This record gives sequence, C-alpha cells and structure tokens, in this order.
Amino acid sequence: MGRELECMLGEIAELKAFGHQELDLTQTSRIREAIRAFKPHIVLNAAAYTAVDKAEGEEPLARAINAEAPAALAEEAKKIDAALVHYSTDYVFDGRKNQAYTEEDATNPLSAYGRTKLEGEKAIQEVGGRYAIFRTEWVYGTRGKNFLVTILRLGSECEELRVVDDQVGAPTWSREIASATAQVISDEWQRAGRDLFAGRAGIYHMTAAGQTSWFEFASAIIEKARRSQKRAGWLGKATSERPIAVQRILPIAAKDYPTAARRPAYSVLSNARFERTFGVKLPDWRIQLESALSLEESE
Repeated sequence: MGRELECMLGEIAELKAFGHQELDLTQTSRIREAIRAFKPHIVLNAAAYTAVDKAEGEEPLARAINAEAPAALAEEAKKIDAALVHYSTDYVFDGRKNQAYTEEDATNPLSAYGRTKLEGEKAIQEVGGRYAIFRTEWVYGTRGKNFLVTILRLGSECEELRVVDDQVGAPTWSREIASATAQVISDEWQRAGRDLFAGRAGIYHMTAAGQTSWFEFASAIIEKARRSQKRAGWLGKATSERPIAVQRILPIAAKDYPTAARRPAYSVLSNARFERTFGVKLPDWRIQLESALSLEESE
C-alpha cells in the first residue's frame, strides 16, 4: 500500500517516502530523526508487521513495529503540529458479532498481530494531536504477497483448491485505500489548511462495501481471471503466463485449515462514520476486484 500511496500523493504534494531498508521502524530514534529533518505537514504510516501467524512467535518484534513505532510517529508529529494518518485492522475485533462493526464497538483481539495493532491505536490516541486512524481489512494488491496473487498462482498450478468459507469480511484493494486517502487529504486541506483533521481526529473504518467469505472471494478471482484475455503485466507475472488450470474450489471450515493465529470469523466493518465525515465511499469489493484484474500496466 505504501507504493500506491506514493503514486497517489506524489501528484498532490511534495512527498518523502521511506522503505524499510531506509527507515528501520524498530529504531524509534531513526523515526524521530527522519521527521525532524523533513518537517512534514502530514505523516502517513503505511508500514506494519503483518505476518499474522509468525507474529505469534515474534510478538515483541510485532509490537515494536505496530505499537512503539506509531507512538513515536504520533509524538513527533504532535511536536511539529503535523497531522498523522495511520492504518489499522479488523483484527482488533474478535469476530463474534453478526453485523458490521462500528468504531464504538468493544475491541477484543484474538492474536498477537491484533493485540499489537490495537496497542498502536491506543498509543496514538494517548498522544493526541490531529490524527486519523483508518481501520481496513483483507487488503490485497497486484504485487507482493497477498490473497489475490496467491490464488492466481495456485489457480494456474493446481486442479483443486480448498478455501475457508466460514470467515467473512470485505476484500479491499490497496489502490482504493490509497485513492480514498488522497481524496480525504485533498479535501481536508481545502477545508482546514494545515489544520488537517481539526475537530475530526479519531478512528474511522475504511473498507470496500459489501461482504464475502474467503471461498467466495477465491471463486470470484478465478472466474474473472479465467474470462480475462490478458496475460501481460502483473496478471501474467502472477500466473507465470500460464492459463487458469483449477477445476474445483472446495469450501472448508476454518478448523480444517489450522493456523498459529486465531482469526475473527466475522470482521465486516461499517464505513458509515467515514462516509458521513469525509463524504468518500469505497466501491463494492466485486467492483474493486474487477478493476484490479483489468489493469493493463506492468506492476
């Protein structure tokens, strides 16, 4: 998502972007030095420790990146009166609700990843200042390691896939998150100038509209990819230029696919507060998937 933000925001602002090799988020002194040197009007944190299962055995490292680094970012942003944009996750909830979670619902993370992300949220809130925490979920993109790319690769290698069908969420394309963020920042700048999020600081849910299961999402990916005549660019790379070979996608229960970390069974987030406050709405997950698979450029 960092690359998507870099592309979107680079068109509307002077931007200084740091990759993990240039800025180690486990070194809070480096974070502070970077912000003091650049003196930005807005600080965006798209980085996180997202290896959900691995975090069960590396919780201190996950905490350093997901909680301690955001705390340092918030402190330094407040010192120079900069706004902070930070991204969080549906994994702060336990998934026991049967309707969309709102920002007022009680949190109860089931995993080390969820706990450390929640700690990051709380650290930012304790520092205060002008900030927006955008909770999103089931984020995928056309590069890197994520569900979309994995299903396309497996769909070109295997005749049968088994995918969990009793976990429900809203798959959200990283480019749509970046686009919505850029729109919010642009509109906020017009509204408040340097005082971005003045009177609006808080947590907001920013996800695709609609909901689906991992099984239904995988089925939609394969169906739309099979219809696509394009094998150039990122899609061709994901499938190694091979045709879709999978013949059967079987729904399974989460208990039949054991993982180190527990995941919420239902994690749909209500976007009502975000839409009401900023007037921005992300498309339905099906539309987002169609758009992602229709990209022609090489990623």
